[in-house]
Amino acid sequence: MDDEAHLEPAAPLRADARRNHDALVAAAAEVFADLGVDVPTKAIADKAGVGVGTVYRRFPKRSDLVVAVFRHEVERCAAAAQDLAARYPPFEALARWIDCFLDLVVTKRGLAAALQSEAPAYADLRGFFEDRLVPPLQGLMAAALGERSADISGQEMWRAIALLCAPATSDDFARTRRMVALLINGLRVDGADSPRTESIDS
Repeated sequence: MDDEAHLEPAAPLRADARRNHDALVAAAAEVFADLGVDVPTKAIADKAGVGVGTVYRRFPKRSDLVVAVFRHEVERCAAAAQDLAARYPPFEALARWIDCFLDLVVTKRGLAAALQSEAPAYADLRGFFEDRLVPPLQGLMAAALGERSADISGQEMWRAIALLCAPATSDDFARTRRMVALLINGLRVDGADSPRTESIDS
């Protein structure tokens, strides 16, 4: 399973084909998280309870399956925003959603690498990633910060978190989480109460 995959919507599947598709994507998400995206196809088939042939029929290329898992995880993260907003106070919902985002980009081995890859198969992933996840982040920030949300956009916050996550691996996830927590806690401080930053020449 190699070469290119694309993000165009697929044709609707029959019920049995949809079950196989969903089982394979869920199984691959777990296996990729544990072993990386280069795991043997049989391990994914065994996890899903299907034959290897079924994997190849549904996902002829390895990149097809990586993209499907990536999309599944991104959609799950995006949908979590609404659920968290309904269950928790605004700032806690924001913090919990960002933690969900961190889990996606740091602990899902191989998926983050695909996001940064120059391979043609993954060319559209970065745009899809931002298009689906920046809006829920912006919405949660607006609810948590009120008028102060005008001081920092969801896109700016996205980039700040991405920079903190850039060198991270699952092995130093705790350190990355602490650094991002410091960033989030800084949003709690009302700008009027923040100390002024004086110029070096003042």
